[in-house]
Amino acid sequence: MSTPDVFSTSTTKSSPQGQTRSGELREEICQKIEEDIATGVLRPGARLDEAELAARFSISRTPVREAFIQLAAVGILDLRPRRGAVVPELSPRRLIEMIEVMAELEAMCGRLAARRMSDADQRDLLVAHEACKDAQASGNADAYYVKNEIFHFVVYRSSHNTFLSERASRLHRRLRPYRRLQLRVRDRVGASFSEHEAVVESLLRGDADRAAEQLRNHVLVQGQRFTDLMAMLHGGM
Repeated sequence: MSTPDVFSTSTTKSSPQGQTRSGELREEICQKIEEDIATGVLRPGARLDEAELAARFSISRTPVREAFIQLAAVGILDLRPRRGAVVPELSPRRLIEMIEVMAELEAMCGRLAARRMSDADQRDLLVAHEACKDAQASGNADAYYVKNEIFHFVVYRSSHNTFLSERASRLHRRLRPYRRLQLRVRDRVGASFSEHEAVVESLLRGDADRAAEQLRNHVLVQGQRFTDLMAMLHGGM
């Protein structure tokens, strides 16, 4: 992995500013590891060395360790005795199966949300949707993904089914590297936002079946776009 310029040694754990910077570093490391896993730079079975990464990025080991723990909590890394952080095995077939399950979980959340959304839920949805619109206008796919994730979590929460929301959120985080990267396919951010607009309309209308169908298709097409991106990368584009 190349050394990003964004990492620095200026983290001071004793101050609120230092704690904030440590959190930022953790997220940046997580994103870099997620991207390298999704694109095949880090292969299944690869071991990530905490000390090596800290030295490479010229930072303390604390945010690296925190990143490993955060990624292990959702299954993106395995923490193994005497081996440390290891990239788990995830075959293309397994990834497709996970995306199919994610699509059904999203559909269930959408169906229930359309029936159960409170006025506060609707306001949160519109705020999240507007944030996605601003991120889309910026042309930054990663910035859009951050707002996109919030949008989906609002839908999960609006189902008012805690068990379902927890399962959907967990799998969403497990698929985070792949959902984020598919947004880099040409015109995908614009298409994603258009799909969100249709979902918002159905949810606000209380059209449960339509919202479920739209969210299911929204996730399934993400899997297709990720496949497109992998073909482009392996084709040297």
